[in-house]
Amino acid sequence: MSDPITKARILLVDDDPQSLESTRKILELAGYETVTATDGQAALDAVRAARAGATLSYDLVVTDVRMPRLGGLEFLRALSLCGETTPVVLMTAFGRVEDAVWAMKFGAVDFLTKPFKRQALVSSVENALKRSHSRPGEGRTNAGTAAASGSAGGPRLVGQSPALARLRTTITQVAASSSTVLLTGESGTGKELVARAIHDGSPRARAPFVALNCAAVPESLIESELFGHDKGSFTGANQAKTGLFEAADGGTLLLDEIGDMPLVLQAKLLRVLQEGEIRRVGSTQSRRVDVRVIAATHRDLKAAVQAGVFRQDLLYRLEVIGLHLPPLRERVGDVAVLARHFSPLELAPETLAILEAHPWPGNVRELSNVIERAAVFARGARILPEDLPEHLRTAARRQSREISVPVGTSLKDVEELMIRKTLEATDGDKNMTAKLLGINSRTIYRKLEKEAEAKPDAEI
Repeated sequence: MSDPITKARILLVDDDPQSLESTRKILELAGYETVTATDGQAALDAVRAARAGATLSYDLVVTDVRMPRLGGLEFLRALSLCGETTPVVLMTAFGRVEDAVWAMKFGAVDFLTKPFKRQALVSSVENALKRSHSRPGEGRTNAGTAAASGSAGGPRLVGQSPALARLRTTITQVAASSSTVLLTGESGTGKELVARAIHDGSPRARAPFVALNCAAVPESLIESELFGHDKGSFTGANQAKTGLFEAADGGTLLLDEIGDMPLVLQAKLLRVLQEGEIRRVGSTQSRRVDVRVIAATHRDLKAAVQAGVFRQDLLYRLEVIGLHLPPLRERVGDVAVLARHFSPLELAPETLAILEAHPWPGNVRELSNVIERAAVFARGARILPEDLPEHLRTAARRQSREISVPVGTSLKDVEELMIRKTLEATDGDKNMTAKLLGINSRTIYRKLEKEAEAKPDAEI
């Protein structure tokens, strides 16, 4: 086991004192730093404190399911709603299948039934941490779901947000069929990764996966690329060529940017989808092919049909199953996970705040470029705000007076945040702050005095 994993920090949650103590001893003997909590609410407070930078962060949470105040399943859901990416292993004396399914849906990496053997716990923790720290890799994943997480050593869908969890579930269902799929979504959202995941989780996984970007091939050559050509079929065709449909026979063909395919070729593609046959350029003979087609586009194909540049019958044939990929701005909780995936350097809390506030018009591809650039300029083990591109820092300064509160933040923390931000906006004018917030100025003085007591060097 590597040092980063053996020295991992684990939050252990259990309302049974005897079980809590025995599990803590097992984890500490295995080399893990272990912090304990007696129910889900205390655990949620501990995770919040770590996220706010008040304590060190946790690499893994190991929690019981049935507890007072906030049970393990509710705690897991609360983490998911807050966009928290810490992987979770659940323990329970009541090993219900429906609980395990529910837990996996919300991102748990394992589900242990009590009483368990010492080695079962240690192995579960080791595996969870290895998946979380792997490069390439993810934090919490549905273990064993090849369609959702990628083939061994292959590209993966990185993140644990609810939006991505739903996408993984859909991919698993879609992969089992042989239907044509249309992937839609903005550029940079990972449409090719999803197509590969569908292929890898399907019965065709051992056959070829072939991809063509329809926008990158000249219109005069795209027919030959797809269907091949016979020798002498046109000037320069000095030898016969196998097309991508034949190359993908038995497997999957991704037609990326299908919205850019010329109309004349759309009719020929429709025929292939209907008949299962292709004809090489210059040939009079048809050849049968068994290919699952996945099409992808960032364009609105229904609008393209209305504009007369895309065939409606082809759209019907392609969109047997339609799958929309969420943009990164709708899965903000995945930004930190993706950043760790792109670089081993840590993110300073202020850096993460800037990254999470950015709308990411270029989606995951844009984030990858930003992190790669920042890692080059970083002078230590952490990426600081000054390592980010100027346009991100400028936008952050512009938004500094706006308050964004993550779902799940306690009312006490919201109140303190509102007071602190309003004080910043009024340059420390406590009376004006009180007026803006509609509270008594004595409340502000009392809050500041409490902060000063907690931090002796703070100014009132």
